[in-house]
Amino acid sequence: MISQPEKARAFFALHQAATFIMPNAWDAGSAKILASHGFKALGTTSGGFAFGLGRPDALSAVSLDEALGNIAEIAAAVDIPVSADFENGYADDPADVADNVARCVAAGAAGCSIEDWTGDPEKGFYEEDLAVERVAAAVEAAGDAIVITARSEALLYRHPDGLAMALRRLKRFAEVGAPCVYAPGVVDPAQIAMLVLGAGAPINQLVGLPGVGATVDQMAELGVRRLSVGGSLMRATIGPLIAAAREMRDNGTFSFVDQAPSSGQILKMFEADC
Repeated sequence: MISQPEKARAFFALHQAATFIMPNAWDAGSAKILASHGFKALGTTSGGFAFGLGRPDALSAVSLDEALGNIAEIAAAVDIPVSADFENGYADDPADVADNVARCVAAGAAGCSIEDWTGDPEKGFYEEDLAVERVAAAVEAAGDAIVITARSEALLYRHPDGLAMALRRLKRFAEVGAPCVYAPGVVDPAQIAMLVLGAGAPINQLVGLPGVGATVDQMAELGVRRLSVGGSLMRATIGPLIAAAREMRDNGTFSFVDQAPSSGQILKMFEADC
């Protein structure tokens, strides 16, 4: 197995190279399947993990220890870098965020994201200076051990000044050393280009959203460095499960098995050198 420091170095290097896809896994099995298809890095997905536990996609639904356990499981399953969807760092205070980043490194992650959303709709976003302090603390704690992705949720949570707020915050996050920045929720190519040009650090772009037909080539032309899909793959697996359940309940038939991979095919992917 490749060590965590080796994975971190590889992940840093990816952000200085060509546009790459970082699909999001929710457990060891999905991670192994994705890695067997040649992807150079994976992300975790807090939403996908929560759905797998039968819980909502919310910060309050999954504990820090549960999240770290999921990160460790996925990181140990594959020999490629894994970047953790780490919510708000599971803390408000910058010093506590830094401590939790260190725990993320210990879990085997090569990257982790830190959001400027508190996770509490009543509190909303962290005040901007505090949001920057939290990212700065994460970056300092990370050193060269893990790639920090600093996120602004301004567009995702539909702040009335979302684009300007996201751009301003991403730029400040980059100024305090964030190696990658991310504003989920932006879909307009002109706005994506604006973020790429103004942020001052490599951009992660959320793709695979319903109704958004972006391609890797299109994103590369805009200057996006990294593409992630969030919980989309997990939701995509739930679709056939729902269809199969309805077929059995409503028709008493089992044709869904015709589309299912065999146990041998699955095991072959699990055993791949990845």
